[in-house]
Amino acid sequence: MSIPQSGGGPIERHEQLAEYLADGCKPRDDWRIGTEHEKFGYCKDTLKPLPYEGERSILAVLEGLRDHHGWAPLSEGGKLIGLEKDGANVSLEPGGQLELSGAPLETIHETCDEVNAHLADVKDISDKIGVGWIGLGAAPVWTHDEMPMMPKGRYKLMDAYMQKVGTMGQVMMRRTCTVQVNLDFASEADMVRKMRVALALQPVATALFANSPFFEGAPNGHKSWRSRVWRDLDADRTGTLPFVFDEGFGFEAWADYALDVPMYFVYRDGEYIDALGQSFRDFLEGELPALPGETPTLSDWADHLTTIFPEARVKKFIEMRGADGGPWRRLCALPAFWVGLMYDQGALDAAWDLVKNWTSAQREALRIAASEDGLKARVNGIRMADLAAEVVSLADAGLRARAMPGAGGLVPDETHFLNALKESLAIGKVPADELLDHYHGDWGGDLSRVYAEYSY
Repeated sequence: MSIPQSGGGPIERHEQLAEYLADGCKPRDDWRIGTEHEKFGYCKDTLKPLPYEGERSILAVLEGLRDHHGWAPLSEGGKLIGLEKDGANVSLEPGGQLELSGAPLETIHETCDEVNAHLADVKDISDKIGVGWIGLGAAPVWTHDEMPMMPKGRYKLMDAYMQKVGTMGQVMMRRTCTVQVNLDFASEADMVRKMRVALALQPVATALFANSPFFEGAPNGHKSWRSRVWRDLDADRTGTLPFVFDEGFGFEAWADYALDVPMYFVYRDGEYIDALGQSFRDFLEGELPALPGETPTLSDWADHLTTIFPEARVKKFIEMRGADGGPWRRLCALPAFWVGLMYDQGALDAAWDLVKNWTSAQREALRIAASEDGLKARVNGIRMADLAAEVVSLADAGLRARAMPGAGGLVPDETHFLNALKESLAIGKVPADELLDHYHGDWGGDLSRVYAEYSY
């Protein structure tokens, strides 16, 4: 979840809402890659989730990163709830999941080095206090009541509201993890093309990265339970957004969509003010019940944009949001997948040709099938395994065309970061399939084995 936004002055014209988004346009040479990933922490002796405070806790890990690895603290209400360093942030998800929001970097080599350094630092601190971390899309065993709620005002407001607008919101908050990548656009037209490809092909990412076949101690019937959870969270702010494919879609259309998403809060002087279910349109008119007579700033608008959770999201960049959290190798594969498709014009155009004739119903059906069946999904004659192979091939070609070297020039491009996905395609199995094979095979139904064998 995002930290509070800052630096935006008063909104005096409606046009500023779309202009805020358009300000994200960058020339190709300035495009960057921002990788985010979440992970579950647990006590190694009990295999229970970490509390916020205590000898083995979220706080102990954050303090260790602060004191021994040079991270600056971020506090709220006197509580340490995050860290920042070199353009990156470490933040807490509602149930104590630890998130790295990476700095905007030029190459996947750099973003993968950042991920590796972060995980090494976290492991250094955690090993000393008996804490482990695991990358899965959903908590495999823990119940709702076992999951702590982190001391952040935003989450306290969201928690109660979630049960009024869907059935899975509290599950999402406490017991799911994702990996995503944030990418730039050059113009409104470029944003439109990228958003359409992103929304159409999120099911492929969901299938390839599916890694949450267990929930509350047993198989749940899905390869990506995390994706299933998002379908019943809050219809006003989630989904595959058919309007993005309408003629005339652009920054203004996104701003109009966002205005109709009910608000969560307004952030003032370090406090989250309850604006649950209220209208940003009313806020623009000075008629917000939570702050009568007050009108919003661009910082308020930026905050509101972080409360919208579709499969791909526009801010001053585009967020790809369809993948489960996963093992170390796959944290670098996700940016490679999307950078290959999005940052080479030939690959992007080919991807659009692949999906441009799909209907809204097909896109939604693929989303559901990917969640349930992973690479084995089939929709209207589309075999997910074949589609995924074609898309990964396009991403590979895009990365070759980018030709961004690494390791001091010894590695000619970024294509090797796709190897984990190519291996999945070769064997026809994604992480969820491998987990289920273990569960029904050598683990003998003992899910406690997942911690020892799949932790970082």
